[in-house]
Amino acid sequence: MRRLVFALCVALFAAPASADTVKIVVPFAAGGPVDQLARILSNDLGQQLGADVIVEPKGGAGGAIGSEAVARATPDGHTLLLASMGSHVISPTLRAPTGYDPIKSFEPVIMVGSVPSLLVVSPKLGVSSLKNLIARAKTQTMTYGSAGPGTTMNIAGELLNAAAGTRISHVPYRGAAPAITDLLGGHVDMLNADMPVLLPLVKSNTVVALALFGGERSPLVPDVPTTAELGLPSVVMESWYGVFVPAGTPQAARDKLEKALFAVIAVPSVKDKLAANGMHGALGSGAFKVRLPEDFAYWQETIKKLGIVAE
Repeated sequence: MRRLVFALCVALFAAPASADTVKIVVPFAAGGPVDQLARILSNDLGQQLGADVIVEPKGGAGGAIGSEAVARATPDGHTLLLASMGSHVISPTLRAPTGYDPIKSFEPVIMVGSVPSLLVVSPKLGVSSLKNLIARAKTQTMTYGSAGPGTTMNIAGELLNAAAGTRISHVPYRGAAPAITDLLGGHVDMLNADMPVLLPLVKSNTVVALALFGGERSPLVPDVPTTAELGLPSVVMESWYGVFVPAGTPQAARDKLEKALFAVIAVPSVKDKLAANGMHGALGSGAFKVRLPEDFAYWQETIKKLGIVAE
């Protein structure tokens, strides 16, 4: 009896075991689309893993600082990287990182999905189709804004120039927000950006969407044709978002994370939020691992052909 009482006292007064902590590192500043996606996933991921999930923005150097931090983290399944195609493929292609290898330093867990980009113009421009825009660009000087040299916005603009035979001048900004501000102010003629960034402006008729730089139309903008439909199949810019762990993370930990993340993106509230941003096409670790080298090869060749360099 004395032993039983002692055991009960220990059980009553012992401190509860603390939950595991899982960290999602975002290689960009807080508030951007990758950070927003991490916060959409984090709550339900915590429930799936039975862990406390925190989001840690660690921006800088086009995503290299946050990516290197994860590459150097203990490979135990507790530190994740939520990367974009821009941070994981485009940026390393333009400026090879010295502290990590974008392929060898990580193991892909899941591609959450990809988002097509939109080409938009100000209503003041008086252009209602991509065909008319290209015709005008061949007879007068025109400009497009971007978030800076080497960004997906810059690459999309040069893809259009190369395919359409135009010379629309690049006007770089320090981020998408000031570029959009200048588009609305009439200081640049057009720009291309991920759908979630531009969709509110399209819905409010603040800008006019001319083309979707993707393979198929989006239900969010069903009247906007794709570049493939318009005879420019090489003009495609879809940004994917994926979760990675450091190389060397045990297979069991990776499998657990993959299963949990697929469960999260199937949660109705999360699924609706992703769909509202135009995100589609999730891939498991196996398919994602096959795709990555293909993406690197394609963008290395394409960026070289376009003559794009980083700042």
